[in-house]
Amino acid sequence: MATGFERVRRPVRVRRPAPARRAGLGERAARARRAGLADLAAVLAAGALVLAAARAGWALLDAHTDIFLGWPPLFATWAPHLGPGTPAAAAVAVLVVVRGPALAERLRWPVLLLAGYASAVAWTLALALVDGWRTGVAGRLATDDEYLHDVPRAPDIPALLRTFADHILTSAIDPAHRDFWTTHVGAHPPGAFLVFLGLDRLGLGGGGAAGLAVVLVGSSACVAVAVALRALGAEAVARRALPFGVLFPGAVWVGVSADGLFAAAVAWGVALLAVGAGGRGVRADSASVAGGLLLGYSLYLSYGLALAGLLPAAALAALSPPSRRWRAALLAGGGAVAVVAAFTASGFWWFTGYQDVRLIYTASIARARPYGYFVWADLAALLVVLGPAVVAGLRRLAAAPRGTPPAVPLLAGAALLAILLADLSGMSKAEVERIWLPFAVWLVPACALLPRRWAWLAAQAVPALAVNHLLLTAW
Repeated sequence: MATGFERVRRPVRVRRPAPARRAGLGERAARARRAGLADLAAVLAAGALVLAAARAGWALLDAHTDIFLGWPPLFATWAPHLGPGTPAAAAVAVLVVVRGPALAERLRWPVLLLAGYASAVAWTLALALVDGWRTGVAGRLATDDEYLHDVPRAPDIPALLRTFADHILTSAIDPAHRDFWTTHVGAHPPGAFLVFLGLDRLGLGGGGAAGLAVVLVGSSACVAVAVALRALGAEAVARRALPFGVLFPGAVWVGVSADGLFAAAVAWGVALLAVGAGGRGVRADSASVAGGLLLGYSLYLSYGLALAGLLPAAALAALSPPSRRWRAALLAGGGAVAVVAAFTASGFWWFTGYQDVRLIYTASIARARPYGYFVWADLAALLVVLGPAVVAGLRRLAAAPRGTPPAVPLLAGAALLAILLADLSGMSKAEVERIWLPFAVWLVPACALLPRRWAWLAAQAVPALAVNHLLLTAW
């Protein structure tokens, strides 16, 4: 007679004979060896592409084709040197390699984000200081081609926006155009220039303050990516990938180029949208709107960031149920439209600016840079920015490992598609080591799939240290 309290029988474990267990372990070890060899092959292939781009670039220079690169495929010159940032950069690299993976696993989430951000700032600033304070930080944004050059020309911001497009075309297009913006101001929508005007109005004018501001903002991109991944249900991936985000070789160009700031703006826009889409209530809705505002403003930082619209679409696609996606998308879309409406009402029409920039681009040094070379050499430059660990991680991601959260391949796929479209467009011939930073940071999470993270972290530090100590980059 049943009493309702019968003893629950535990399932009987059938132990495999020792030879069978050893065979299973041997099979797993063999798979691991094959995966490791495939990773190595991918890294070697990437290195071969970089070498091929260098050789082909030097051949073009020897043939008197001026591709305007001092050390192809990078916009840099050969200048082996040490600097005050050398010991600091080495120390940060060692600390992150030795302690980063373990701390990323066990620290409380807010503490981890703070530690990751502080480490990224230290890494980026130390790399910049390898070139010294003046050359590496204070002078980067103060040259005749950069934003700070034109700050004194814009005392009235409303008037600036009304007349901004009138000064984009250069005398190379129309000799009647004499009063045109300097290179970086005219080649971007006014949102980028407004950032540096705002810093100046806050008393943070000058190259030193602007350079530090870019480092402080740009270094937060890895934290934003981690926040987005966690909001999309991939906290374990975010934790494993954050140390790689800290030692991102692209930090060489985050400190100091405005594109590092652009990368952070896009990353935080996607992160806020993901937080909003994954939550409920007023705070979630506010996050969605804030994300939309940032993503909308990103359109006015660089014309190329129109392609960044693929990233929030990928983030929303990673969420379920669909109702949460649509609510967040509508709120973020409203925020983005508000930004576009504000700039348009102020007198700047995005498409007019874009058409004018296309004209000056085709009349610039881009005219001498052959598309047939840069369409593949740009990808080689990107590989230097990504580092060997990202290459190996992307190989593993392409193999579609089971259990990988959908946000990882979706965001990486969106970033790769944006890069491919930018590459094929011919509007990014060279200098992509900085221009593609907003997309490159979303490929770093693939590193979470790698074993022996300390070894791959060490490998990530090598290209950054090599580039900054052997070359003098322009950004």
